[in-house]
Amino acid sequence: MSDPTIFENLKVAFENHLYNLDNLEKRILITGRSDVMNLADLSRTLIIRFVRTDRPDILVEVELSASARDLAGEILEVSGEEPGVTLSVRFYKPITDAAKQCESIGALLADLWERDIRLTQTLSFDYPKGDAGWTNRVEAVFNTRLDEDHMGAIGGFAESVIEAAGRIAAI
Repeated sequence: MSDPTIFENLKVAFENHLYNLDNLEKRILITGRSDVMNLADLSRTLIIRFVRTDRPDILVEVELSASARDLAGEILEVSGEEPGVTLSVRFYKPITDAAKQCESIGALLADLWERDIRLTQTLSFDYPKGDAGWTNRVEAVFNTRLDEDHMGAIGGFAESVIEAAGRIAAI
């Protein structure tokens, strides 16, 4: 029997923590979950979607992903490979003043996560309602790749995501 991969171990840890925040603490409401094995490129992805119970207007997605190279390097114990998992967070926020709000959100997340992220913000609108505002898809991809040594940081990370959602909602 083989050991679970880094992806599998972190997936279970993230799920447990986030589901406890939903079921036990009632601080978030999980609205969706995807656990995908992409057979085309042999990658793995877990996405958990939720909202804060006190701020349901901001949808949050936490994503863990591992490429075929990540998984193969770990399973085959390829020398020189440093296996790990990529962590991303997305926030979906309705906005009306793109220039002001996007800059504020970018500064907030860069400050919160100490510039350890690659940040993109993508604006979209529903035609023909474009004049009513946009949806800002804010994606933060963490530069640090995760492994089992990061297990103890999951609680703090989840708290920072919940805090970020609340602060983004206020912008």
